[in-house]
Amino acid sequence: MFNNLNIEKIAGIGVANMKVSVIGTGYVGLVSGVSLADIGHDVTCIDINERKVSLMSKGKSPFYEPGLEPLMKKNIVSGRLHFTTEIQKGLLNADIVIIAVGTPMKDDGSADISQIKQVSLQIAESIVKDTIIIIKSTVPVGTNELIRDIIFSNLSHNVEFSVVSNPEFLREGSAVYDTYHGDRIIIGSDNYRVAECVATMYKPLGMNILITDIRSAEMIKYASNAFLATKISFINEISNLCERLGANIEEVALGMGTDKRIGHEFLNAGIGYGGSCFPKDTNALVQVSDQVGYNFELLKGVIRVNQRQQKLLLHKLKHRFGSLKGKRIAVLGLSFKPNTDDMREAASIIITDKLIEQGAEVVVYDPKAMKNAVQWLNPKVNYGISIKETIRETDIALILTEWDVFKELDLSIFVELMNSPIVFDGRNCFTLDEAMEAGIEYHSVGRPVINNNIIPDRLVKLAESYV
Repeated sequence: MFNNLNIEKIAGIGVANMKVSVIGTGYVGLVSGVSLADIGHDVTCIDINERKVSLMSKGKSPFYEPGLEPLMKKNIVSGRLHFTTEIQKGLLNADIVIIAVGTPMKDDGSADISQIKQVSLQIAESIVKDTIIIIKSTVPVGTNELIRDIIFSNLSHNVEFSVVSNPEFLREGSAVYDTYHGDRIIIGSDNYRVAECVATMYKPLGMNILITDIRSAEMIKYASNAFLATKISFINEISNLCERLGANIEEVALGMGTDKRIGHEFLNAGIGYGGSCFPKDTNALVQVSDQVGYNFELLKGVIRVNQRQQKLLLHKLKHRFGSLKGKRIAVLGLSFKPNTDDMREAASIIITDKLIEQGAEVVVYDPKAMKNAVQWLNPKVNYGISIKETIRETDIALILTEWDVFKELDLSIFVELMNSPIVFDGRNCFTLDEAMEAGIEYHSVGRPVINNNIIPDRLVKLAESYV
């Protein structure tokens, strides 16, 4: 049904002036649309939320992402970036339509593709010329074919189209950087000429492009995230073992990562992964596996490990204090990772809820996520206006997100401001030497406890072995 698609007409427009429409302005849609405008294309971003569209039209991003707003303003001024709530207007004469709406996780762990189905019907009613439709949203294997059938069955005009799988690999907090410095662009299509046209759109980015069949492209996205999640859960399991055996996870990870077959990336022990991708995609892949009769035991284990790891500091607190009733606890870091205000699946949600449940008074601070946190955290949580005011006169401090502003702290402020300088660091932001020198009681992940400047016996014996 796509053999007559006028590829020459689309690709012949030129590398830097295709007319592109992006449906959905979340992290993926907005960053993709802005970057495509920045490399020379005429881009219209479409969203049904009038408030968001009004905000974005002024060059303001509805979420925090470093470097995004300057690019938005630059390309709005250039006349290459537009925003609208009207899908028919937004799709008018588009050469390429990118679907980037959300696919949230259902209660059973599967991906909810209802928004994509709805958008597909609107596309079918709105396109008036030959069009390439790119699905950038993360979707279960087979979804591109389903969407192709929905559009074909509901076309309002006599036009040709082709559906292409083009998964994204942007990391929140560095999405703009990743757009220009990514490892690869994956294009899945059943028509090589169509795939080449999409590759032409991306050509100014100068990145490696891999063209595959549609189902392989869909699987690459899930497989990539599942592997990275596995690496995180694995190093966290090793860190828990290190604590029991007297080893130091940082030294272990360094030794492991030096092996080029393993690499250093994603070997940082902590309190697990969160966000909108890893939890959703790992659960979705398990669901897809179950549907085709395959028991993906490894990935199920990865998910269980991560769920347990998010509660690690709670277990450490219980072991150290027994009861937390009446304790005033400072929590530094709320977003699931630094350089984003995203609270989805953040460990801070579980931890603060349990602390309050156990009778603690909780005061929190995050450089960017405070506004979003109100929607996610227990209403009994108190909000600090600064790091110093958050930890002042507290009994315990928890670090849940490795923001640079926390990693650069002079640890002496914990001694100066807290009732007792006891820090539980879920992201290993400081070295053991720094904690010892500051004179704080320091609990981290996969490393010996530093307590009142007393060097652990293991470190004493290690030092003596070099004398």
